[in-house]
Amino acid sequence: MSTLDQRTIGIIVLSLLGLLVIVKRVATGSVLRDRPGGGLRLWLTHVFNLSFLLVVNPLAGILLVSRKLELDPTRLALEPPWLALGQLAGLLLTVAGYLLMAWALLRLRGNYQPGGNTPRATDRMVVAGPYRLVRHPMYSAALCIALGLAGLTQSLACLAVFVIYLVLIGLLIPAEEAVLKRAYGDQYVAYQRQVGRLIPLIAR
Repeated sequence: MSTLDQRTIGIIVLSLLGLLVIVKRVATGSVLRDRPGGGLRLWLTHVFNLSFLLVVNPLAGILLVSRKLELDPTRLALEPPWLALGQLAGLLLTVAGYLLMAWALLRLRGNYQPGGNTPRATDRMVVAGPYRLVRHPMYSAALCIALGLAGLTQSLACLAVFVIYLVLIGLLIPAEEAVLKRAYGDQYVAYQRQVGRLIPLIAR
């Protein structure tokens, strides 16, 4: 049984997703035409990311709005007050994740490319906005959204999605940063030393 109003939460999730799609289109000029560079690992991560954002999130939002989430057989057996705390934390993480991803996209604009692609001659290394706080704010945002959704839905399936995301991103970042080092050299190495990977001030 949910302690927060499911319909309101569902509307928030769907609204944030719609806002993110608009921001992505405005900032980068496309929504789904991105093609990641690199091998199979990068393609799998890209497909997983799209599936999570464009299938799992809308489905969770629709289930919340229709108040049918209690049909999920993987729901965690938490009781108030832990249920309320988990859902509140989930809502805050979800909202923060969507806002962080939108901020990162707006900051990148024409410099945006899917992971693994070699920067173009016209691309500049972006170190402002959320990139002052973490080197990979879009991955941080995706993890916040995934963990937040697990808290909102109290679902082991959503928690498993977060764990898979964490593993994939952990495998992807070294490959992506190797490309950035080749493109930007000492400038990127210095940036790595100064800014945390996914969490501010941690794992520089």
